[in-house]
Amino acid sequence: MTTVDIDRIAAGGSGVGRLPNGKTVFVPRTAPGDRVHVEVTNEKARWAHARAVEYETLGSRRTEPPCVHYMRDGCGGCQIQHLHDDAQRAAKSQLIGEALRRIGKREVEDPLVRQAPAPWRYRTKITLAVDPATGVIGLHRLDTPALLFEPDDCLITREPVMTLWRRVRQAREMLPRDLVQLILREDREGRVHAIVVSPGPWNAAPLAGAVGDANLSIWWKPARGAARVVAGPETGFPATAFEQSSSELATEIRTRAGEFLRPTIEGVAWDLYGGVGDTARLLADFGARVWTVDADRRAHGWGKNVTRGSSAGSIQFVTERVEDAIRSLPPAQNLVLNPPRTGVVERVTEAIDRLAREGARRMAYISCDPATLARDLRRLPSWEVVGLEGYDLFPQTSHVETLVLLEAG
Repeated sequence: MTTVDIDRIAAGGSGVGRLPNGKTVFVPRTAPGDRVHVEVTNEKARWAHARAVEYETLGSRRTEPPCVHYMRDGCGGCQIQHLHDDAQRAAKSQLIGEALRRIGKREVEDPLVRQAPAPWRYRTKITLAVDPATGVIGLHRLDTPALLFEPDDCLITREPVMTLWRRVRQAREMLPRDLVQLILREDREGRVHAIVVSPGPWNAAPLAGAVGDANLSIWWKPARGAARVVAGPETGFPATAFEQSSSELATEIRTRAGEFLRPTIEGVAWDLYGGVGDTARLLADFGARVWTVDADRRAHGWGKNVTRGSSAGSIQFVTERVEDAIRSLPPAQNLVLNPPRTGVVERVTEAIDRLAREGARRMAYISCDPATLARDLRRLPSWEVVGLEGYDLFPQTSHVETLVLLEAG
């Protein structure tokens, strides 16, 4: 065994220290201030992974994880539940700043990370994998992702979703035999959804009857293809549309982005990866003519239905992939980016950087991954970072939401 002093938290949630040979080592479930005896499990030329065997000293930033699955089952859903809330935010602040300086080559300070309104019971969705060999429907383990365990509860997931899971679990024989994945979700209208991913359709009526919830919609989704409702209500918010885990902080981020753009809002604005159009409606209310782009047809269908008043005539819903639509959009003075975790493809960053040289004024980039955000900012040399803010949308995990405010330089 080797003794390691942990001094910070890395992307992914592992503690970071140094081996006696100078290599950086990543140790899950450790905290800054820990002195820990470790066993190296994977060693490369410049870094290593290790597991904690025994703690000699525990850092002051630790707390007792309340979830039984966190330690007993090694749940991989949360990575930093063993840290105090303020220590979690400090770690996320450092992750954002380091990524933008190291990868993005931007001279920025570590940003303030806004506290979550609810550190527990905030997630509106849980995604459960299936082990075809054992039939286990559950979550991945941190150290051995191929092994699953069935959760009795998930303390970061909202109670209506967990209640649905318990009922579906009791009626598991009514799920398709070739089940690949099970996604359970509560939407913004209070309805619950079970999205069943399997190669072929099946009779969902017995499952709907066993669960016994009139607000439940059961969707069938082939591994490759669009989901459709096979039992329960077909109206309302689409279960497959993107939705942030904290509606309160998501609204705050959109408002902050909109207020930043507002002084230069005249003319055209782009809302890229716009989902159901929440940001587009805000920008239209401020006076912009908005082109909102997203590939999700159901999200756009719902967005069009709820867009009323003066906003309706000021918003164009473009249902395409952003990289396909970008060349046909009219030149914009302002834009909002809110891409998935993978960030923005190079074709899009090239178009956005060119836009800055052709008269664009301001941009707000909303990101859920500091590394891909930093990569994209490095591809945008014509844009200057004038504001950087973090939001703790995902307490107990190593994920963090970042808002970058930029001006054409």
